Amino acid sequence: MQNTIDNLKKGQKGIISDFNIDQIPLKLLEMGCLPGNSIELIQIAPFGCPLYFIVNDSHVAIRLETAKEINVVIVNQN
Repeated sequence: MQNTIDNLKKGQKGIISDFNIDQIPLKLLEMGCLPGNSIELIQIAPFGCPLYFIVNDSHVAIRLETAKEINVVIVNQN
């Protein structure tokens, strides 16, 4: 089973490994949401969507449906 960024816990970091290019908005790609870049979950909205991440020093809000399409290798366990 592949880990996706929606499975990260608050404060947990990972490295983006792969994603479904058809499901990712171009704006996220422009902001650095690319394979090999680091990602950290910093906040979860009250109803679980969106999720707030730091991707290469940029703060990004990602919808839950989109987060399920981005695979990650977890680098620290909280």
